Amino acid sequence: MNTSERVNHEARYYEQEGSKVRCLLCPHRCLIDEGKHGICGVREHRNGKLYSIIFGLASSIQPDPIEKKPLFHFMPGTTSISLGSVGCNLSCRHCQNYSISRASPSDVRLTSVSPDDVVRFAKETNALSVSWTYNEPIIWHEFTTATSAVVHDAGLKTNYVTNGYISEDPLRELKGVIDAMNIDVKSFRDEFYRRTCGGSLAPVLRTCELSSEMGIHVELTYLVIPGFNDSVKEIEEFSSWVHDSMHSSVPVHFSAFHPDHRMTDVPRTPIKTMLSAHNIAKKAGLDFVYIGNVPAGDKDNTYCPRCGTLAIRREGFAVTSLELNDNRCTKCGKSLNIVR
Repeated sequence: MNTSERVNHEARYYEQEGSKVRCLLCPHRCLIDEGKHGICGVREHRNGKLYSIIFGLASSIQPDPIEKKPLFHFMPGTTSISLGSVGCNLSCRHCQNYSISRASPSDVRLTSVSPDDVVRFAKETNALSVSWTYNEPIIWHEFTTATSAVVHDAGLKTNYVTNGYISEDPLRELKGVIDAMNIDVKSFRDEFYRRTCGGSLAPVLRTCELSSEMGIHVELTYLVIPGFNDSVKEIEEFSSWVHDSMHSSVPVHFSAFHPDHRMTDVPRTPIKTMLSAHNIAKKAGLDFVYIGNVPAGDKDNTYCPRCGTLAIRREGFAVTSLELNDNRCTKCGKSLNIVR
């Protein structure tokens, strides 16, 4: 499809307010003038209606190891077909996918895809799941939900790699539609969200908690940025929240920062800081804690938290050994919160 051609797919979750429309998809609740877009850049008000202008338009289509999402406890060792579009409802200064997340549909060459195309892409690459990723899938809501239903009918699973910035009603619609989520908790301070990301913390925490309550498999990623969100106190509070408000078995991925976008003056995260975060989370009682974007040693393997038996060995994004009895430890039988 020519990217200059306007997509006329009416959006969901909006209401009219006088001559404007208010988008209800995410906590921004943008009030949008005629001919204008919301903060995400891809939901446009025209003649009293709100339209998704990226419905069925993909910027990226790529088979990936599921571990790259990162999802370590969801169908480990399998391939997922990954799709993204353009736009985002946050504006993180450190975004590593800013070339598409900050782009408009006219800035990037987009490929028109149908739900059946997505199933075909998965089968051609021997993928067992579809990942909505690269940019923010929440703002692609109409397409991802419709397509995920078709994907399920084809016997495949689905997942979101997301910032979690979504309103409750559309989030609840994902029950039975999205099987797994890796949700970014970018900091445990609202000030960081406001200054660095253009959002707020509370809705993200609510998304994490509610998604888990709805039976969606949830893993969390915390990008550790030197001088911004790496204090011992903040990581202790984050880890305690996961333990107390979610569950000790929720996998947590601490990811090392590298300079990008508008934070190129910030240094990379030292390995010492990453190991400290890992130790803090384990001390808080979390069962499955991983570190990424740095040489991880055994910190990207999965061990039984009861008896210490190695269940999954990884090298980078590759699973090199997998010893499970269904989703349980082969030695003591403890459930390891793994979806297969």
